Amino acid sequence: MKRRTFITVAAASSGVALLPFSYAQAQQRAICYNCPPEWADWGGMLRNIGQKLNIQVPPDNKNSGQALAALVAEKAKPVADVVYLGGQVGPQARAQDVLATHRPARFAEIPADLKDADGFWFTIHSGTLGFFVNVAALRGKPVPRSWRDLLKPEYKGLIGYLNPASAAVGQVGVIAANLALGGTYENLDPGIAFFKQLQSNAPIVPTQTAYPRVLSGEIPILLDYDFNAYRGKYGDKAQVEFVIPQEGTQQLPYVMGLVKNGPNPELGKKILDFVLSDEGQRHWANAYLRPVFASAMSSEIKAKFLPETEYQRAKPLDVLRLAAATRSIAERYQKEVL
Repeated sequence: MKRRTFITVAAASSGVALLPFSYAQAQQRAICYNCPPEWADWGGMLRNIGQKLNIQVPPDNKNSGQALAALVAEKAKPVADVVYLGGQVGPQARAQDVLATHRPARFAEIPADLKDADGFWFTIHSGTLGFFVNVAALRGKPVPRSWRDLLKPEYKGLIGYLNPASAAVGQVGVIAANLALGGTYENLDPGIAFFKQLQSNAPIVPTQTAYPRVLSGEIPILLDYDFNAYRGKYGDKAQVEFVIPQEGTQQLPYVMGLVKNGPNPELGKKILDFVLSDEGQRHWANAYLRPVFASAMSSEIKAKFLPETEYQRAKPLDVLRLAAATRSIAERYQKEVL
């Protein structure tokens, strides 16, 4: 007979109740850095992990740069078990020696340019950067259609972007504008010049995800990903629109990795396996991200995206070249733009 332990809990009425409790069924706990519930439906994914794997993962509101800084600071005694990062930060995390190798069951199916060959990081999904626009909050002003439109005085006080000094999406905003306006990964002059000009429109520059601030109308135009705009349109039924700028833009993969010497490596591996499973990949697709395995996206979800003719202006980022450029992006933004 299986041995059972009973614990005593206070009842709503007088007296107590005896409830069966199996220590084998107790929920285990793991830590994921940079898993904000308001971003990419990490809130839903964390619930799925709790229900399917019996692993409690508390939400974490760091951005990619903050997550990497924490991993480096805690290297002697890591706190996190897994980490989620903008694609360009994966190579940086490996270089800082804060990741361990893990190759989930479907690792071989991931395209070579979307993973570290040794298994230190791998893509789970991607998004396309553009303009996340609250049309109602524009109060009759036209929806901007190009990078150069954002420089028009009529949009003063209406534009936001995440801080390029630390947030992955902020860095992608700089490189996307830079490449669209004639720059390269090595020549950042067009992008820096654009953001310097943009300061005349008094942009709002948050550090963390600003999704609720777009829906509220506080930031009517945000440089952000398509999945957040589609979530606002189809999930929250807001009067929002996603725009792929006429000059072009970039698609960024988001990656995960196992933290080196993390406290719960086996739990971390289970989480990484789950986000690449069929169920995990469907979850990302249903949150309007492009799963790394395209077959996970249903035709119904795909139909809610802008037409492929629009997405032809969006090019895949070279994460290794972007990783090499991120320090320069942050330094030049702070010195020349602010």
